[in-house]
Amino acid sequence: MLSAFARAFQTPDLRKKLLFTLGIMVLFRLGSHIPIPGVSFTAVNECVKETKNSGLFGLVNLFSGGALLQLTIFALGIMPYITASIILQLLTVVIPRLEALKKEGQAGTAKITQYTRYLTIALAVLQGTGIVATASSGALFSGCPLANQIVPDTGVFRIAVMVLTMTAGTTVIMWLGELITDRGIGNGMSLLIFTSIAAQFPSNMWAIKQSGTIGGGWVEFLSVVAVGIIVVMLVIFVEQAQRRIPVQYAKRMIGRRAFGGTSTYIPLKVNQAGVIPVIFASSLLYIPALVVQLTNSQAGWATWIRTNFVKGDHPIYMATYFLLIVFFAFFYVAISFNPEEVADNMKKYGGFIPGIRAGRPTAEYLNYVLTRITWPGSLYLGLIALIPMIALVAFGQQTNFPFGGTSVLIVVGVGLETVKQIESQLQQRNYEGFLR
Repeated sequence: MLSAFARAFQTPDLRKKLLFTLGIMVLFRLGSHIPIPGVSFTAVNECVKETKNSGLFGLVNLFSGGALLQLTIFALGIMPYITASIILQLLTVVIPRLEALKKEGQAGTAKITQYTRYLTIALAVLQGTGIVATASSGALFSGCPLANQIVPDTGVFRIAVMVLTMTAGTTVIMWLGELITDRGIGNGMSLLIFTSIAAQFPSNMWAIKQSGTIGGGWVEFLSVVAVGIIVVMLVIFVEQAQRRIPVQYAKRMIGRRAFGGTSTYIPLKVNQAGVIPVIFASSLLYIPALVVQLTNSQAGWATWIRTNFVKGDHPIYMATYFLLIVFFAFFYVAISFNPEEVADNMKKYGGFIPGIRAGRPTAEYLNYVLTRITWPGSLYLGLIALIPMIALVAFGQQTNFPFGGTSVLIVVGVGLETVKQIESQLQQRNYEGFLR
């Protein structure tokens, strides 16, 4: 990986792309520290120091690089865009118009991207309004004595300006991500998420060292580093693992020329769903606790939710979280990979799996293989997501534990994809062809 970056910096055009990408990342992190107008910066800092817990908004705070709880102009981060992309991806399976656009190629993809932008802005307004209302009521930092002083002026105009600023920040982030995609290296949105998560690693690691009690905290620090290396190696191994189904294409004579007769394969990844099931499960588990917090109900069901679904170290919470991840892994794979469509395309172009008849038997075989490899992939996702909760039980370090859950999956996945793109661009520039 390091050699790929070193060779990229030696290539002038790739060096410009890398420097441009790094510049956008720095600008993105700068915006994550500029507070929105109408917020008491002193009260926010004091509450962040006292609570040291992201609570119900942990997922959004993770994707914003800690900017959410500090109420900065980039407080919403890239989360509205991720939600909009997932919603449209799910609707593509349900709505025939979106499915037809997806099959139109580049023009249809551009139209779906435009719909994603509009939905992102709408979700940003909705989420921004909810966060500002939560901050105004003092529920953003439960247990902080200065929580009610975070927004001194709760007038309609001031609240509207705060929501508009957050929405504009999300729009700017979306624009920065597209700039990286067009002029930089790799997928811009993924790299901005990578930047948000990776930026919290140094502070989290140092917090673990400071809160440690054995050997001045260095024993805990080195233990977390060792666990982190093992987890990263496991994630890289599983993310690269795939089942390659061989496919052969029969020869066809068109005039005097023969076409086909080639052999290829269908790569089915063990973790076909990626990090989406973890996001779905986390978002769904936040809803009951969020309803209880906003309604401030004292009923029996509210007390049961506060007892079992607020703290991540509760066995019921951990078991429900694990089962939801497994369910959403199968659900997302089922809607994102269509064995019937793949079998029909293979049959149309004269392809077949050796030993399997074309058509319906091919679809049944692909569905059988996909179900078999999704089981270990879903269990792997569940175990990785439970690592921060296990760390809470063992070390009391859920908030500061960086090597687990969504963070390590995204960081390793984006890092591997970026290195692959750099290596592919280097290979294109060094390819000499048949003639020198």
